[in-house]
Amino acid sequence: MFQMGFFPLESESDRRYVGIWYAMDPKTVVWVANRDEPLPDSSGVLTVTKDGEINVQDKDQKVYFNTTTTTGGASSKALKLLDSGNAVLIDTVSGSKIWESFLNPTDTFLPGMKMVSNLELRSWKNVSDPSQGSFTFKQEDTQYVIVNNDKSRPHWKSGSGSMMKFDPDPLFSRAYDLLTSNTQGLNETNQCELNKSRRYINFSCIDAPAKSFFHGSYSRLLLNSTGYLNFFSWSQDNEQWDLSGQVPTNECGIYGECGKFSLCSITSSPKCSCLSGFEPISQGDINDGCKRTHDISCTDDEFQYVSMVKVENPSDSFLDIKSESDCRNRCQDNCNYCVAYSYTPAKEEQFTNRSGRLDGKNRCWIWDSDLNTLQAYGTRNISIRVSQGYFNQTKGSSGKNLTSFLTKTRILIFTMTVLLVLLLVSLGYIYYKRLVNPEQGNHILANSVLQMHDSERWAIELLDPDQSRKEDTESIGVPFFQLECILAATDNFSEANKLGRGGFGPVYKGKLSGGKEVAVKRLSSVSVQGLEEFRNEVMLIAKLQHRNLVRLLGYCMKGNEKILLYEYMPNKSLDAFIFDGEPRIFLDWAKRFEIIKGIARGLLYLHQDSRLRIIHRDLKTSNILLDEELNPKISDFGLAKIVQGTEMEATTNRIVGTYGYMAPEYALEGFFSIKSDVFSFGVVILEIISGRKNTGTHKSQQNLSLLAHAWNLWKEDMPSELMDQRLLQSGISIEVLKCIIVGLLCVQEDPGDRPNMTNVVLMLAGDISTLPNPKQPAFVSRNTMSSSSSSYKPEEITVTLLEGR
Repeated sequence: MFQMGFFPLESESDRRYVGIWYAMDPKTVVWVANRDEPLPDSSGVLTVTKDGEINVQDKDQKVYFNTTTTTGGASSKALKLLDSGNAVLIDTVSGSKIWESFLNPTDTFLPGMKMVSNLELRSWKNVSDPSQGSFTFKQEDTQYVIVNNDKSRPHWKSGSGSMMKFDPDPLFSRAYDLLTSNTQGLNETNQCELNKSRRYINFSCIDAPAKSFFHGSYSRLLLNSTGYLNFFSWSQDNEQWDLSGQVPTNECGIYGECGKFSLCSITSSPKCSCLSGFEPISQGDINDGCKRTHDISCTDDEFQYVSMVKVENPSDSFLDIKSESDCRNRCQDNCNYCVAYSYTPAKEEQFTNRSGRLDGKNRCWIWDSDLNTLQAYGTRNISIRVSQGYFNQTKGSSGKNLTSFLTKTRILIFTMTVLLVLLLVSLGYIYYKRLVNPEQGNHILANSVLQMHDSERWAIELLDPDQSRKEDTESIGVPFFQLECILAATDNFSEANKLGRGGFGPVYKGKLSGGKEVAVKRLSSVSVQGLEEFRNEVMLIAKLQHRNLVRLLGYCMKGNEKILLYEYMPNKSLDAFIFDGEPRIFLDWAKRFEIIKGIARGLLYLHQDSRLRIIHRDLKTSNILLDEELNPKISDFGLAKIVQGTEMEATTNRIVGTYGYMAPEYALEGFFSIKSDVFSFGVVILEIISGRKNTGTHKSQQNLSLLAHAWNLWKEDMPSELMDQRLLQSGISIEVLKCIIVGLLCVQEDPGDRPNMTNVVLMLAGDISTLPNPKQPAFVSRNTMSSSSSSYKPEEITVTLLEGR
């Protein structure tokens, strides 16, 4: 498992160090004896002296490392390298330890060590110089800290004491268990010795490995030269170290990175910004922190509510608080003691006690000093004390803004009225011309329609590019195709060109006269998608442009025919890949993860970044198409709804969607929002990971839905069992666990608990240690639906709610 001996560094080939490294990876050094005094050449020796000390010296007997033990009796001393990587000087008669490397570490913590109060890790100066660097990891009182020695200030702090449960960092919680574990004894086997009478340049011990908290793999904690504590696990398949996580997780996790009362966001530029009620201390440098715009008075102060942040340890906590008002009053009564508070009802408490059980108590967290480490995109809601004067100023500004808004509104109404009058006059003129000269009037009307939509010109260019007009034009709208052209492209809708059938009708492959391949969606006459949905899809997709959304090329309406033309996706839909046996082998985990992230980016565009705020309402694996490179594209916008301005939700009395993907508030109450799409996305994530349908029958799981099965595995601490068996060759990646957590967060029963797509995208790109624990998902048990309460088809479910007038 480990080897010990002399080694050079690549950049310093002549100098030699004495150290311990992994047998399977000699470049990973875990301990260095003479880190600050390298031997000048390869003539050094390692000995156990007659006085029972370990010495490293050169040919001139100059000492470069010494254990300086005080015990005598050299004849009974021996140096042993244990399987755990611990070099131990022992008394061979009594078996007692005189000195050990585990109590004198350098920059690495190994399984079997114990982080006692006087033990420290000191970083290397840089990757090619093991001398003492700028950062120290140690225990202070009841918490762990990384100290920046150059700046004489904390670089990072963990949770402390009873506050450990405040820090929702699952990765560091496991590291905490490692740091507080018992040191292994001397009962290990196959120990290799170096006694006082012999000198070895190199020796090794390889036997039962010391495994650790990362799923039984070889693990280590490394304090690197830049001040980050890295968590590494050895991958047997790839024969390399995988970075499972680190603290701080990013720049914003560095203690005081943005100064006091400043919010740090890695996605913003600049990354630091003052909270409401605060302003920069230094106008030249926002990183210096922020100060209050108005001094607090302790009598009539207010509290500024800040949601979804990560915050440093509270100073104190109180249990069994009856309500948030009690917590607020406790803080407000003493301004010298409390600058902020956070209240967590028992039913929302995410953290457990050390026994692993929820304690079921309300909590009131109190901060009595300036907040120095506030990070965006966390899980904590906090209320910060601000002056009443700030609130009065805000209200005054709101009044001025309202006056300005009313003035602008009047101007807008006047302008729109003038434009409407001009439009009516123009239409009246066209109508008059048609009465006087029908042919001339029809010509004017035709030109007007062509200029408005430019459909004919765009259709000609797509059908036959060689005969398209040479002049540059800018088309507005969606091109219209003649039915005859579509019949020719699809060979009269032949079965040979049929790609499949969805809930709204069959889809065919077509080839336009210009050679362009298209997908032709022919709406069935019995489909629930009527004229309104057809028009919705045509007008909606024309306004959307994103790499993860399918592109609409045109449409056709003639008689009962309603036809849509899309860009052709050669790999069809996602469900054909993840649920069918043979195609699944082409989707390894790396590709599935890219598909998950692509779908998330597409949804984020619909919810936030597009010109319209759109709720899809029918997101599912069969509506995710895959291009030649298996990039995902969201399709089928027939049920999509536009919400105005900053609105995020709406209500309908006609509930149409797909069973297994609909959020509970939509399926049962007709209430839909962007969080309904988030729920559907969570189902899609879990289906991609497991390769199983949410609505499938799983006898081995007692007819549980996929959501219930995933939740049971999560509760039993076996989330990796959810993974598609075909992915096991890819290895159990930390990304898989991260996606399982994100999927469970998205399908939580309460819409308010689900993250929005902005947070989802950040979660997928971020570190797993920042993720909160999920709550129980909706539909944890699948009940048979009564035919009397709903109209059910395999691909869609329609529920109509009747309300009295």
